[in-house]
Amino acid sequence: MSACAPTVSIIMPAYNAEAYIRQAIRSVREQTFKNWELILIEDCSTDNTLSLIQEALTKDSRLRLIQNPKNLGVSRSRNAGMDQAKGKWIAFLDSDDCWAPEKLEKQLAFAKANHCPFTFTGSGFMDENGNRLSYYLPAPKRLAFRQLLKQNLISCSSVLIRRDLLSHFPADSERIHEDFALWLQILKERTPTAMGLDEPLLIYRLSAASKSGNKLKAACMTFRVYRYVGLSLPAAIYYWGWYTVRSLRKYGKLKGR
Repeated sequence: MSACAPTVSIIMPAYNAEAYIRQAIRSVREQTFKNWELILIEDCSTDNTLSLIQEALTKDSRLRLIQNPKNLGVSRSRNAGMDQAKGKWIAFLDSDDCWAPEKLEKQLAFAKANHCPFTFTGSGFMDENGNRLSYYLPAPKRLAFRQLLKQNLISCSSVLIRRDLLSHFPADSERIHEDFALWLQILKERTPTAMGLDEPLLIYRLSAASKSGNKLKAACMTFRVYRYVGLSLPAAIYYWGWYTVRSLRKYGKLKGR
């Protein structure tokens, strides 16, 4: 790796993201930690997303653009970004989410202090219009495989993970929660725990149009994750029950915000 290589490669797929992508990119550019690259994967949008990315490229040399030849979906777009990443660490940021300015600085220090290759943070929330909500999803200090099966407490846009852990598990399915499946595979096969920094350094945008916005669809995708990572049918049903109860509690708190 070159001495000039960035410490962190940030992967941001973008499809029809014109309403939010400026805010997402700005939250990266405002990070107190400066040695990063932002890889934007433009997935054949039909709106103004590409021109907004091209405008941002002129303002910061740390931004890089990948243009997919056809619409590939978020999983394969992330794979394309990771194939081009130069950093030792990988972070993900969805094009409709944003970060607190100190996110990378605090999380890198946390990862190094705890000698942990897989970390995540707590999550704050905003509505579709960017208004902050009072609900906060805390990050437990440690998560192991069986704990994570009961509820996915790892928001993709909060993750900071060593690149070598990701190379074994390229995502290839839009029929499951691909990030949830990835975390489970890593905890099952590569490192026993992920560590959580319990601060709301991610601000997650709630959107009815997202994959998680349709509750029935999300529940089916979660069940497929359990089978995808090798759980037997009885085990998948058992953990799906846990997941459903905890998800209902979470959504109840969000509704009562």
